[in-house]
Amino acid sequence: MTLPALPEESFRRVLCVVAHPDDMEYGTSAAVARWTARGIDVGYLLLTRGEAGMPNPPEETARLRVAEQRAACDVVGVEHLTVLEHPDGVLVYGLDLRRDICREIRRFQPDVVFGTGFDVETPYGFDQADHRAAGLATLDAIRDAGNRWVFPEQVEDENLEPHSARWYLTPGMTDATHGVDVTGEPLRRGVASLEAHAAYLAALPDHPAPSDFIPRFAAMGGKAMGVEHAVLFRAHDLQAPPEVTPDGS
Repeated sequence: MTLPALPEESFRRVLCVVAHPDDMEYGTSAAVARWTARGIDVGYLLLTRGEAGMPNPPEETARLRVAEQRAACDVVGVEHLTVLEHPDGVLVYGLDLRRDICREIRRFQPDVVFGTGFDVETPYGFDQADHRAAGLATLDAIRDAGNRWVFPEQVEDENLEPHSARWYLTPGMTDATHGVDVTGEPLRRGVASLEAHAAYLAALPDHPAPSDFIPRFAAMGGKAMGVEHAVLFRAHDLQAPPEVTPDGS
């Protein structure tokens, strides 16, 4: 069965929540490039500055990686970048993380939230701990943001209104439901956005060139969608009525 396209014609604002600088650039940023070209406002929320990702001193690494992330955002048309200072490498799932993500959802008012997966094992091996913590906290923060009695100080003291996003997206590595056609310019910009992390990539031994592997994975996604290149997602419509089986369960 050919995967359908995401209903992006209804998208106004998309908030992408990830743990580190560069997390968006391993394929997903090509979809972001398509969205911004269509006039969709996309914001990034990074939970750490990525200071544990290079052999340089942490503060030096943090400054470098945030600057490279800003350059990567510019490539795909993302103006709204928020970088928090949770500790890289030991990101902790809990109320502090949920509170910070909830705050950004209420501030940015997206109708779509993209978050990373939170499974321990993925098709590419065991997922990194920060990714799992970020993914689970994002899922919970989406619900938190719509309830004025959860983190009420944001409503009462920070004048942030509760907000309920409609769509929740995660990477469609094994169980994709929808895709985004990134053939042509979106894919080119997606590759360039990872290339913007030049110093970080140079510090990783034997890391393949972005122009080699991102188009290859996008071509695999394209086959599932019936196009040349695509990024795949698992999409949840949070406002859809629950499915009821014929026996009523």
